Amino acid sequence: MPGRPARRANNQRKGDRRQGTRSRAGAGGLTSASQAVGAEAAADAEAGRGADAATWARAGAAGKAEADPEAVARQICLRLLTTAPRTRAQLATALQRRGIPDEAAASVLARFAEVGLIDDATFAKAWVDSRHHGRGLASRALGAELRQRGVAQDDIREALRGLDPEQELATARELVARRLAATAGMPVAARMRRLAGVLARKGYPAGLAYRIVREALEQEDGECRVSFDDLDVLGEPDEDDPEAVGT
Repeated sequence: MPGRPARRANNQRKGDRRQGTRSRAGAGGLTSASQAVGAEAAADAEAGRGADAATWARAGAAGKAEADPEAVARQICLRLLTTAPRTRAQLATALQRRGIPDEAAASVLARFAEVGLIDDATFAKAWVDSRHHGRGLASRALGAELRQRGVAQDDIREALRGLDPEQELATARELVARRLAATAGMPVAARMRRLAGVLARKGYPAGLAYRIVREALEQEDGECRVSFDDLDVLGEPDEDDPEAVGT
C-alpha cells in the first residue's frame, strides 16, 4: 500500500486538476457572458434605443474603433421611419438628441429627402386626411398640429386646401349628432355649452360651432323641441374668443 506522503501527493494532484477545471469553466463563463453583453449592447445601440453616437461607437459596431456618424444617423432615421412617418424636423430633433454632428445629420436628411423617404408636403396631406376623417379635427387644429411637427407654412396651407369646406361642415354636424342624445334632459344653455365645447376642442370656430349646435337642437329628431326664444337669449359667441363656446 502506498505510504501516507504518497497519498497526500496524489490527492493534491487531483485537487489541482479539479480546481483547474473549475477555473477554466469560470473563465469560459465570464468570456461568454461578456460576449453576450457586448453583443446586446451593440444591438441596442445600433437600433437607437436611447444610445447616442458615442455609445454606438464604443459598442464596436462592424469592428471599427469609431462609428461613422452618418451610418449611425441613417440607422436612427430608418428605425424611426419604420415605426411611423416623420417630418424632417422630427428626424433632425431625434438626431440632435442622440449626439449626431450637425453636418452628418444634414447630409443624411438631405439624402433621405432626395430619394423620397422624407417628404413634408406628402406627410402634411396624409395627416390632414387621416386626422380629419379619423378624429374630426377642423383645419385650425390640423394646422396647429402640423406646425408643432415642424412642417413649413406653405406645405400646411397646401394640405389644408385639400380639405373641402363642405366636408368640414358635414363632419362638424356629425360630431354634434353623435353626442346630442347624451345631453337630453339638460337645460338648453348647458346643452349648448356642452355640444359647442365638443366642436371647440376639435378646432372649429366659435361662431360656426354655435350655428351647428343651434341647428341640431332646433331639428332634434326631426322636430323643433327647443324654443327659439330659449336659444336667442344665449347670444352668439364672439368668433375671436376661443373660450366663448365653453370647454
